Amino acid sequence: MHIAIAGNIGVGKTTLARLLAKHYDWDTHYEDVDENPYLDDFYRDMKAWSFNLQIFFLHSRLKQIMSIHDSGKNVIQDRTMYEDAYIFAPNLHSMDLMATRDFETYFSLFRQVEQLLQPPDLLIYLKASIPSLVKRIQTKGREYENTIRIDYLESLNRRYDTWAKSYDLGKMLIIDTDSINFIDNPTDLNKIINKIDAELFGLF
Repeated sequence: MHIAIAGNIGVGKTTLARLLAKHYDWDTHYEDVDENPYLDDFYRDMKAWSFNLQIFFLHSRLKQIMSIHDSGKNVIQDRTMYEDAYIFAPNLHSMDLMATRDFETYFSLFRQVEQLLQPPDLLIYLKASIPSLVKRIQTKGREYENTIRIDYLESLNRRYDTWAKSYDLGKMLIIDTDSINFIDNPTDLNKIINKIDAELFGLF
């Protein structure tokens, strides 16, 4: 069984992955942030480093998905390859932060890789308003994330909503995190778990 968690920067993907893995006693695969050699440079100069960053993520997530499939274990995955291709890379291109030539090269490579992949059994999309995202980003305290522009987050949010509406690769569960606190409130976490059980196991 493979659950993947999608959502904007700071929405709580990693925390939810950890909590769900503890509840179900499943393995977790987290986004390779700390080992990414491009992130600091990217947030200082997005236009110069956007293509390098997206290629690194494509390679990193391909290795991760191959590891998930080869393991044969139940897994919670923090962020997906689809988000890079359908949200982050197009957003960079539309904001003139990635050249058309680079975007077309990246997306062509992604489409080839996509044919080799099996989508998750359940995709959980976490939503949040911009004020909530900014507050959570500041709480995390990652220096490079504190330089993220508000218009960048806003554009990502719009793209996430559009992508979620058109997602047709499998089951999707949408959770508005502005109205719940699954981190500090066990009742809210249990509500999410019940919804997951209903989607995966038909339990109500």
